[in-house]
Amino acid sequence: MSKRDFYDVLGVSRGASADEMKKAFRTLAKELHPDRNRDNPEAEKKFKEVSEAYDTLKDPQKRAAYDQFGHAAFEGGGFGGQRGGGGQGDFASAFADVFDDLFGQFGGQRGGGRGQAGQMRGADLRYNLSISLEDAFVGKQATIRVPTAVLCDSCNGSGAEKGAEPENCGTCAGHGKVRAQQGFFTIERTCPSCAGRGQVIKNPCKTCNGAGRKREERTLNVQIPKGVEDGNRIRLAGEGEAGVMGGPPGDLYIFIDIESHSIFKREGPDLFCRIPVPMDLAALGGHIEAPTIDGGRARVAIPAGAQSGKQFRLRGKGMPVLRQNREGDLYIEVGVETPTNLTKRQKELLEEFQKIGESNKNSPESDGFFSQVKEFWGRMTS
Repeated sequence: MSKRDFYDVLGVSRGASADEMKKAFRTLAKELHPDRNRDNPEAEKKFKEVSEAYDTLKDPQKRAAYDQFGHAAFEGGGFGGQRGGGGQGDFASAFADVFDDLFGQFGGQRGGGRGQAGQMRGADLRYNLSISLEDAFVGKQATIRVPTAVLCDSCNGSGAEKGAEPENCGTCAGHGKVRAQQGFFTIERTCPSCAGRGQVIKNPCKTCNGAGRKREERTLNVQIPKGVEDGNRIRLAGEGEAGVMGGPPGDLYIFIDIESHSIFKREGPDLFCRIPVPMDLAALGGHIEAPTIDGGRARVAIPAGAQSGKQFRLRGKGMPVLRQNREGDLYIEVGVETPTNLTKRQKELLEEFQKIGESNKNSPESDGFFSQVKEFWGRMTS
């Protein structure tokens, strides 16, 4: 079966411009691509036919040969060994051309971190900052020292000695990436000669050895807002590592670690404080002084017969809520303390109290619990 005319395959006239042929190929490639036509083998055949036609006509020399001799120009290994039939090489070459048109030239900004030739955004940095609970309550200005890469002041980030300029890499022609064909696909990877910069420096800066950056420890002042919580992070834009070849700097992220406190425990904006209370005070009632996070004191009334675990809420005595004009609460929890190191007289008084208590039922919670235990044992033995 004879081959169709390449111009007819693409649906363009013989006088069509390169842009017209590319547009036609782009439309047909989208329509006939095998991934979109998995159940249609005819589409794959047409796709290869379209790829072969475009691969031939996009090249000015091949197009001239085709216009003069037709398909015969490429038979028998003619014209650089090109074979007819829509081989894999034709497909890869043609599709690579339209791939550029769809996704941008591989030397451009498709990588996200690259701007002009050789420029790359600096890396983001992380700094773990430990602060006290008191600092989180009032806020503070902290001074930190961050080891980082800063712009070389000798070459102003270019990496070249004064008077010299970086040159385009000969391997990738300044794109920073190179391509290799594998079957139907074109694989793109970072250029090994310039490490993706797109430029090489033949006369490197003596201060930074051509890196355009140097290691240095920077001192920064950071404002910690009141109400920060453990794990919160603060972003300092542009305070990360300097960019490569004059690229923009990265950011610095400060992660807050709040140290544990000897008195208070924190849950969000609320604080909890467990205060041991002598047994006699818990039994008779009275008052205690509770500490507050601002260094003050709060007088708390303990009712007679208070049990361990009893909580008292002090409104607005907790932590400030981050970026809000309100505060959490402070919860005082009673822990009834059993006396130790009793004197002989104290033991006698407690023994007397115990005898009297058996008839007065001074421990309702204990009596209630052991009543349930007796019922449980009774059910298990019956």
